[in-house]
Amino acid sequence: MSTAEHPHGALRETPDRYGAFPRLTAEQIQDLGAHGERRRTTEGDALYREGEPFREFLVILSGTVEMFQDHGGPEERTVAVHGPGRFLGELGLLEGEAAFDTAVVREAGEILALPVEQQRALVGRDPVLGDLILRAYLGRRYLLIGLGAGFRILGSCYSPDTLRLREFAARNRLPHRWVNLESDKEAEALLRRFSIRPDETPVVLWKGEQVLRNPSSAELARLIGLPASTPETGRCDVMVVGAGPAGLAAAVYGASDGLTTITVDAVAAGGQAATTSRIENYLGFPSGISGGELVERAVLQAHKFGAHLTVPAQVSGLTPQDDEYVVTFTDGSRTRAGAVVLASGVRYRRLEVPGIDQLEGTSVYYAATVHEAGLCQANPVAVVGGGNSAGQAALFLANHASAVHLLIRAGNLDTDMSRYLVDQVERHPKIEVLLHTEVRSVCGEKLESLIVEDNTSGERRELRAAALFVFIGAQPRTDWLRGVLALDEKGFVLTGADAQAVADAPRWDSLGRGPLLLETSLPGVFAAGDVRSGSVKRVASAAGEGAMAIRLVHEHREKTGNLVRPAGAEGPRPVAASPFPGAAPSP
Repeated sequence: MSTAEHPHGALRETPDRYGAFPRLTAEQIQDLGAHGERRRTTEGDALYREGEPFREFLVILSGTVEMFQDHGGPEERTVAVHGPGRFLGELGLLEGEAAFDTAVVREAGEILALPVEQQRALVGRDPVLGDLILRAYLGRRYLLIGLGAGFRILGSCYSPDTLRLREFAARNRLPHRWVNLESDKEAEALLRRFSIRPDETPVVLWKGEQVLRNPSSAELARLIGLPASTPETGRCDVMVVGAGPAGLAAAVYGASDGLTTITVDAVAAGGQAATTSRIENYLGFPSGISGGELVERAVLQAHKFGAHLTVPAQVSGLTPQDDEYVVTFTDGSRTRAGAVVLASGVRYRRLEVPGIDQLEGTSVYYAATVHEAGLCQANPVAVVGGGNSAGQAALFLANHASAVHLLIRAGNLDTDMSRYLVDQVERHPKIEVLLHTEVRSVCGEKLESLIVEDNTSGERRELRAAALFVFIGAQPRTDWLRGVLALDEKGFVLTGADAQAVADAPRWDSLGRGPLLLETSLPGVFAAGDVRSGSVKRVASAAGEGAMAIRLVHEHREKTGNLVRPAGAEGPRPVAASPFPGAAPSP
């Protein structure tokens, strides 16, 4: 993405190799111009700066604009150069985050400026323009992540807090770079420059001047401009706990139906789906879609209808009160909800191998995203697991690693993996499938190799691998629900007939009904997606259950007399015009 120069020294516009820098048509510029302001620019003008919120959507009419990372700092570098017809900004403009680069006029000319809210309203009414801008912004965000732009996390690979900050940044798709205290040559210079003692790490360095010493995830979120870490105290119609595909679908359908909807997540929007490099069997995307793009589109769609999305915000309690529920958060705040949708998903199981915990976050990972792939550096890697997540990870990592060893303890790939993935994995020249194989030990302070065992013959051998990716099933995030509602023996939430079998009979007798299809042992509390006992662990089914949960919320409200509209009224409430790109869902 760095720029080139003409022979005479003039900056040349960055070519659009990745579809991240499209050019607007004359008609599109004319439509935007009717709502914006034309301004002359002067060489050296800063149109916006790294770390500051976006206030305007800018289109270049003439002249050129150079994009910098760490502008004015010791590591200043050019990210891109834009000319006439291109527009500025990236994903943070749509999501209210701070800018991750600085825009400086290099050749004087003219720009078209629209207030951000005005731009959102316009592209929301023009799906072609909206899709063009969204795809460009998604592409720019991934390019920035690949460049290591944004803030820096300086910390030890052995520090749990370093791992926490890195996971939060990666899961929220925030451009950043990790500086390893143990191995990075830059670390010592940064410690001296900012007068940081090693025992004060991890620290977050932002804009070359701000230092946050071991910040909480909420403090890091505020720095970047993510939504407030705690929902406003008060009441909502629906509280959605978890922002994976099920939770985001519930947010979209709840808000579009006129329900006051708050969606919270302890770490990031997207859940496991956001860490999936490519989803090829999701309805409506014949060429596939990355989990990150699917999640970003869902987040924008939820905002479009007025849903409130809050990250990070961790729920710690659920208490019935006057036919409603009080939802308590770990910071002590509370929100009252007429109904609750539990969509907290699952967490990946850890691999039980001696010494592996010391390598987690440095060479052992439980997700395969652009961030982790960038650390492979053309080395061989290993993937453990036989499900779709493992197959998708292996295919994605094969584009970055020199070789991928897929370790499966079963005797064939067909047991848990979709056929289309099996075919791709078996055909890929860089992927070696090792059946009946389990990891017994890890070697090296930073992973160098694995000792693996054939579970049929007992034969062991050493396998060279610089990174290990683990996808061996998951456990539900329901510890905070034990003793509150009915769970199965593995901790998944019971719903429908299964919940009725163990529910408190007098509570339901007073309502004259039993639990609805996705309703738990508590009236008005529903479960959707992976956290629900008996659910199909697929993105499409999770999204479908999230939407269905809202339909059942309406049914619950009608039966208890707690109505958004008169009983028997047809259809959802009218919805205001869209401020965000993205299509409305079907009713």
